[in-house]
Amino acid sequence: MSSKKWYHMSSEEILEQMRTEPAKGLTTDEVEQRRAVHGKNELAEGQGISPITLFLNQFKDFMVLVLAGATLVSGLLGEYLDAVTIIAIIIMNGILGFVQEFRAERSLRALKELSAPHAKVLRGGSIELVPARELVPGDVVVLESGDRVPADIRFIEAFSAYVEESALTGESVPVAKHTEPLVDEEVPLGDQRNLGFMGTMLTRGTAKGVVIRTGMETEMGKIADLIQSTDAMETPLQHRLEQLGKILIIVALMLTVLVVVAGILHGQEPYGMFLAGVSLAVAAIPEGLPAIVTIALALGVQRMIQRKAIVRKLPSVETLGCASVICSDKTGTLTQNKMSVTHLWVGGDLLEVTGDGYDPRGDILKQGQPVDIRKNQMLRRMLQISVLCNNASLHEERSETKKKKAEELAGAWNIKGDPTEGALIVLGAKAGVTHQTLEGLYSRVNELPFDSERKRMSVVVTHQGGRMVCTKGAPDVLLQQCSYVLWDEKVIPFTPTLKQKVLAANEGMAKNALRVLGLAYRDLKSSERGDSETEVENQLVFVGLTGMIDPPRREVREAIVKCRRAGIKTVMITGDHQTTAEAIAKQLGILPADGLAVNGQQLSSMSDEDLDSRVDDIYVYARVSPEHKLRIVKALQRQGHTVAMTGDGVNDAPAIKAADIGISMGKTGTDVSKEASALVLSDDNFATIVAAIEEGRGIYENIRKFIRYLLASNVGEILTMFLAMMAGLPLPLVPIQILWVNLVTDGLPAMALGVDQAEKDLMQHRPRSARENIFARRLGWKIISRGILIGLCTLAAFYIALLQGGDSKDTLIKAQTVAFVTLVMAQLIHVFDCRSSRSIFHRNPLQNVWLVLAVLSSLLLMLPVLYVEQLQPIFKTVPLGLKDWVLVLVFAGIPTFLMGLGSVMSKPAKHKPISHGGGSKKMKPIVR
Repeated sequence: MSSKKWYHMSSEEILEQMRTEPAKGLTTDEVEQRRAVHGKNELAEGQGISPITLFLNQFKDFMVLVLAGATLVSGLLGEYLDAVTIIAIIIMNGILGFVQEFRAERSLRALKELSAPHAKVLRGGSIELVPARELVPGDVVVLESGDRVPADIRFIEAFSAYVEESALTGESVPVAKHTEPLVDEEVPLGDQRNLGFMGTMLTRGTAKGVVIRTGMETEMGKIADLIQSTDAMETPLQHRLEQLGKILIIVALMLTVLVVVAGILHGQEPYGMFLAGVSLAVAAIPEGLPAIVTIALALGVQRMIQRKAIVRKLPSVETLGCASVICSDKTGTLTQNKMSVTHLWVGGDLLEVTGDGYDPRGDILKQGQPVDIRKNQMLRRMLQISVLCNNASLHEERSETKKKKAEELAGAWNIKGDPTEGALIVLGAKAGVTHQTLEGLYSRVNELPFDSERKRMSVVVTHQGGRMVCTKGAPDVLLQQCSYVLWDEKVIPFTPTLKQKVLAANEGMAKNALRVLGLAYRDLKSSERGDSETEVENQLVFVGLTGMIDPPRREVREAIVKCRRAGIKTVMITGDHQTTAEAIAKQLGILPADGLAVNGQQLSSMSDEDLDSRVDDIYVYARVSPEHKLRIVKALQRQGHTVAMTGDGVNDAPAIKAADIGISMGKTGTDVSKEASALVLSDDNFATIVAAIEEGRGIYENIRKFIRYLLASNVGEILTMFLAMMAGLPLPLVPIQILWVNLVTDGLPAMALGVDQAEKDLMQHRPRSARENIFARRLGWKIISRGILIGLCTLAAFYIALLQGGDSKDTLIKAQTVAFVTLVMAQLIHVFDCRSSRSIFHRNPLQNVWLVLAVLSSLLLMLPVLYVEQLQPIFKTVPLGLKDWVLVLVFAGIPTFLMGLGSVMSKPAKHKPISHGGGSKKMKPIVR
């Protein structure tokens, strides 16, 4: 085998290397022999896992085992309703996890669908239509416009062949293919112009190629292998819940054992203390926590759908809330993926073209004022050439509904044909110059198609008894064929001075990342046949230049500003050229003055250590491969970033899967990228990510709120029992009261906290670290301090009631009732304190209507236990009078209002400056 790379070889070397003939292809025997060596031309799915095993694996989680233990305890206590509820929670979580993992494994199936189902191949000298999976290296395939490339091929013939490769390379426009060998030692995937890749599509021309790689050896196969070998990241929420579960069970069991031992040592009955200890254990482990987390996330998902984001995995909403870097594909994500003419240069004037995408509404402006083409012969001629020298067409997809919002109209227009020619068709339509308006005036009689070597296209049309040639092409090439120029409404000789002006205009437009085309024409003489390039493409009259680009989405710049304000760095990763990428990044505000931009070759030359040291300073990656994208994501993760990766192509899928959260585009995204992602933007709008970040942050803070509430309440319950036992007092709460407190106070109020409104400055803080402990930012202190106060105040109310009644049995029951009600009321007051990061006085307690209703419901559940005579013997309670209620409310309010007053009197914490997202660059502090 030759050591040369495929793109370095000539067509003759390829044919010799692959032992095939261009006119005959392979014989049937040769095909069978090669298939035995190389296998079928299909993507392997890897070793699968059975659905049953996948389902059973959902029950290995630590929190699930804790819940199973709680189920057993509840069953032993005769609390069968609790046991059934917990089992239902376990099964529900298992089903959700199974569905998510099962759907994630569909990525490779979507990849396989991108492969061509059939291919036209030369076998024994004749063209046969065979299943693409039957191709082998050495097969000669024939391609026409609209055909999908069935394997990786080396072109040996190419006639005006253009291939759409954006899903694989990120290139925003179809690329011209040729047969000549390349000379550079290392050539990026997007620049390998003599190779065709599996899954891409020929959009124009015809071609013939020799299969050089099949199946998993293809570039598409490499991506499939990356998806298989890339593990999906666990979300921070999953880490936190597992961590929380371990802490809860250890602490709860230790304290419960201490309470039981202390009670027995102080003369309490062992059986009674055992029941009390088990009750405490059930109360201390909030078995409803996973259900409440699931509900909070599910409600967040519903809000996200309303904001055009579809969540495929529940924890992804929370994960996005701690994203510190968003790696975004350019084409179709930051830009519209619709080539548009934005500037014209004609007669020495630079004109601006307005409008969005393929919508034919827009204006041609000179110094901000619309140009009247009826009074500008040069511009009219330019527009006529743009439409006549063109094979694309513009058409509107009409909606079933008659009325449409204005912002939806732009999406109703589409181009059939080459995107570059489509941009010129839209340009003409904006000024009323279309195929329809020119149909009666001009008739095409010949075409000299665009060729990658000629770099121009010409058509010959008849008009008013004469004939005219219209030409478009690369400016540097076209100028060589022009002898005249249309200037000041006149045709004059094309002097070196005027040519220099055109070249300067071309250079200026190119520096702004515009793709520039020159336009020219001339009237043919009656003696000229107009059927050869040497005859018609000379002595042309140069008219002007068109500058086009895949324009940024209008809303993206504002979204990036919001991201920066929230401390989130935006990075552009694209397969496009570096000049184009840098220009778009500067327009959008992604690339700061001191930010770096690197290309794929520079990235390949960096070691992992070099990349790690510079990754925080790089904002633009251009001309990159799928492997590069994956490497960038992993480098950022090694620097401690939580990485969100957006994209829409097959080439984005491995990086999307490896990122902490993968985001795909709903409209333009491939099935592969969607299946690999956790979040799909149904409107393909980068700005929707900002809404997702806000939702994610809000949901995580709400989860912290009800963890704070549940655990502080449970600490209060345990301490009430523990301190009473250590002090040698009677049991302040009986087991059934402990369970009832758990039922009354844990459920509805905690759930209502899960839908609480976010605090106003939520998006003015740095992203939290993905490694942040669930108890960070003083949450642990708040839980312990409020829990201790709740326990002490409950015990104090119990002790005072005990002293007031003497030593009778009725006195103990009344004191236990006072302790029971004090504990419930302390927790229901404390729930309003949990809404704010500071205190109950810093937020309107009535703002969350659901929380108010939940607290009222809990009160209504508690009152029958006190005042319904039939329930009093069951719950060991007695009715409380007005004096008792004053005692209860005073001690129940102390924990919340005492800490609240302390917070009001203290100074608020100052904001730390928010950084760009990495490095030493700091942004100005955000002022509340």
